Amino acid sequence: MVDLEKLRQTAKDIVSRDDVKHIIGWKQGTYGFRVEPHFAAEPDEADALTFSPLCTNNLATYLTLAEKLPVPRGEEPDTRKVALMVKGCDSRAVVQLLVEQGLTREGVYVVGCPCSGVVDVKKVEKMFPDILEPAQAYWKNDQIVFQLPDGEKEVSREEVLPQKCLLCRYPNPVIYDELLWDEVKAWGSEDYEDVKELEAKSPEERWDFWKDKFSSCLRCYSCRNVCPMCYCEDCVLDRLNPTWTFRSVNLSENTSYHLARAFHLAGRCIECGECERVCPVDIPLMKLNRKLYKEVVERFDYEPGIDPEATPLQASYRPDDEEDFIL
Repeated sequence: MVDLEKLRQTAKDIVSRDDVKHIIGWKQGTYGFRVEPHFAAEPDEADALTFSPLCTNNLATYLTLAEKLPVPRGEEPDTRKVALMVKGCDSRAVVQLLVEQGLTREGVYVVGCPCSGVVDVKKVEKMFPDILEPAQAYWKNDQIVFQLPDGEKEVSREEVLPQKCLLCRYPNPVIYDELLWDEVKAWGSEDYEDVKELEAKSPEERWDFWKDKFSSCLRCYSCRNVCPMCYCEDCVLDRLNPTWTFRSVNLSENTSYHLARAFHLAGRCIECGECERVCPVDIPLMKLNRKLYKEVVERFDYEPGIDPEATPLQASYRPDDEEDFIL
């Protein structure tokens, strides 16, 4: 059960330490069902921290966004730890960043938040339209209770959870320095039914499906910018010499963009679903990512974001690999 008093007191204790720069968590947004990231560097700032079914953001993205080097001339780099609140899927991003040496274990203090699933805000706003005042929510058994201006409303968890939460096998953080409350029961199973549905279609039918989706892409780059695993300083999709993907917003270039991202995430995607959550035109990007996820698990027996001591998939080599799938 979520204990906000314990969360805030723990955060105050953490930011009071000399070796911690700040803690990154969530706080109540300014309207509706929105919750926003919160950086607390002082103990009194930790009073704004919260955790609820509305805490959808994967905050691991900020580990590579907010701590950029080099520092301005005349300043010394701040080598203190960054504390980070994580759900199960968020913690997998931390693990994968450690595997890829995108950060060091000594540089991050992980605060684990066992999670019973976060809501799909689009579903909630459709269910409860025109809610402008800040609303709150909490878990109650298999229900999610929304605290609205006209009272509390209980909704079945399955009605408002995104697909990624319905399939989640890791609701508890896989890595942490401190766990805030008891672990929750995992409910997801990996049968890849969503992927198999597409695999059962003919190549022409699959192309028709993706052609329809990619044609609507605005190339806003929200999917890339929110992804905790897209942290390359020199992104191949931005290069002009040579140019791998043109800036034109059309089916051909949109397809090239999304396929390049998907293959770059093969063996690295940790199924947090942030790309799909922020897409303004609702492209089901996780269907594509999960297809490659399934191939990596089945062909290489490799699951990203689980073991911080693992070797990156594409940097590993096994002499006993049967290689019977290589043409």
